[in-house]
Amino acid sequence: MNKNEIPVLSPATQTTAVVQKRSWAPLFVSLLVLVGGIGGWMFYTRSLEAKLPKPPTLAPPIYVALDPPFVVNFETEALVRFLQITVQVMTRDPLTADLVRHNDPVVRNDLLLLFANQRYEQIATREGKERLRDEALAAVRRVVESSGGRPELVEAVYFTSFVMQ
Repeated sequence: MNKNEIPVLSPATQTTAVVQKRSWAPLFVSLLVLVGGIGGWMFYTRSLEAKLPKPPTLAPPIYVALDPPFVVNFETEALVRFLQITVQVMTRDPLTADLVRHNDPVVRNDLLLLFANQRYEQIATREGKERLRDEALAAVRRVVESSGGRPELVEAVYFTSFVMQ
C-alpha cells in the first residue's frame, strides 16, 4: 500500500481507493510569480518616468500695456482715415517687461512710425493685420536689443483694440 492510499472499506467489497492530498505549492508559486511580475512592472515604469526629461515649466506671462492707444491718420482717395490701436507686449521675463516700460517713449515712437506708414487697403484684411502685428513685434524686439536686453524674450505683441474709420 502506497502512503497516499487510504483504505476505504465498502460494505460489499473491501477495496483500496487512491485519495490525493491537495498541494498548495503550485498555487503559492503562481501567486508569487504574479506579484513579482506586477512589482517588476511598476519598478520598470517608474524608472522610465524618472529617465524621461520633464518639460520646462514656463513662467506666467507678463503683459505690458502701451497706453494711451495709438491714433494715426492716412489719406485715401481724398478721404482722411483714422486708425486707433491698443497694443500690449507679452514677455515672461520681469527684467524684459521693465525694459519695455523704461523705454516706453522709444517703443511708442517706433510703433507710431510703423502704424502711420501703413496703407488702409493693406491693413483692412486679416492677413494685413497679422503682418502688421509681426512688424510691430520686430520693432519692439529691436528696441529691447538696442537697450541691452534679450529680444527673444519678447514673445508677442497683441492688438487688444483695432479700430479703422
